[in-house]
Amino acid sequence: MKKFFIALILICLTSSAYADKLKKSGFLSDKVSYHKEQKIDDPQNKILLIYNHGQKTHDRPSSDCAWKGGMKNMSSLVGKKVKDKEIVVYLFCTGKLKGDDYKRFWNKKKFKEPYKGKPKLEKRLDANLKLIEDFVDQGFKKKQIFLTGRSCGGWMTMMLLSRYQDIVAGGISFVPECYGRLTGMYKVKKVGVEEALKKFKEKDGPGPANMRQMQIDEIKKSKNLPVLVFTHPKDPFGGLLSDWVEEVAGVERIVISQDNTVNGKSCNVWGKSIENYHDMDRATCFKEFNPKILEYIESRI
Repeated sequence: MKKFFIALILICLTSSAYADKLKKSGFLSDKVSYHKEQKIDDPQNKILLIYNHGQKTHDRPSSDCAWKGGMKNMSSLVGKKVKDKEIVVYLFCTGKLKGDDYKRFWNKKKFKEPYKGKPKLEKRLDANLKLIEDFVDQGFKKKQIFLTGRSCGGWMTMMLLSRYQDIVAGGISFVPECYGRLTGMYKVKKVGVEEALKKFKEKDGPGPANMRQMQIDEIKKSKNLPVLVFTHPKDPFGGLLSDWVEEVAGVERIVISQDNTVNGKSCNVWGKSIENYHDMDRATCFKEFNPKILEYIESRI
C-alpha cells in the first residue's frame, strides 16, 4: 500500500510538471498558453517575435522547449502595439535536432577535430532561416520580424544575424551562452577570463572551446549587428565571459543587474528568489525592461 501511495504521488508530480511544459512550436497568448487561433490574420500589420529556447544538451537531441513559468515575460508582450502594429510571439521548439557528430563532440579526449557535418546550433540556425522564409510567404514583413532567444537560443540569434543582417528587423538575445557553466565552473572572477578559458579547453578538450571561439570571432566580424543583448555578471554560464559582446559593432548591451534586484524590485522565478542568475530573463522583475524592448523594436521598424 505504501508503494502505491508513493507511486501515486510521483505520477501527480510528474503530471503537474508536464502540464507546465510547452512542448510544441506555436503562437502564444498573453496568458502563457498556446493561442487558440494559430493562423494570424492581417500579418502585414503584425510585429512577429520568434522565440528560441535554450538547450540542456550541447549537441544531442532532446525534448527541450520551454516552461510556462519561464515564458511569462515574453507572453506579456503579446498584444502590445508599436507604431499601431500588434506584437505576436511564436515559440519555436527545435530541441529534437541533433548535430551530425554529436556522439563524439562533447566526449572530451575522444573527440578529434574537425567536427564532421553540422552541429546542433547550425541546424537550429538553418531551421530559423526556413521558418522566417515561411512567415514571409504568409505575409509577414521582414522588417517587422525579430529573432529572439535565451541561452543557446540567444547565442544562435547572434550567429544568425551576424551572417544575415537584413533577413529580419533585428534580434534580442537574453543571457547568451551555449558551452556550459563556464563562469561558475572555471571561477572567472578569481582567475580571470584568459585562465578560465584555458582551463575550459584543458578539461573539455579543444573541440568545444575552439568551436565557441570560432563562433565569437565570426560574430565580431559583423559590421553592424542589430541585436539587443541582456547579460548578468553573476550568470554561471556567460556572466563575466560576456564582455566580448561590447566589441561587436551595432550591439546594444544591457547589464540586467549586479544582484537580485531590478529598479529596487526583488527578482523571483516560479515563486522563489533567484539562485541561478542564468534565469534573470525569466524572473518577474524582468518586466521592468519591457519598455526598453518596445523602444528597441520601435527603433527598428
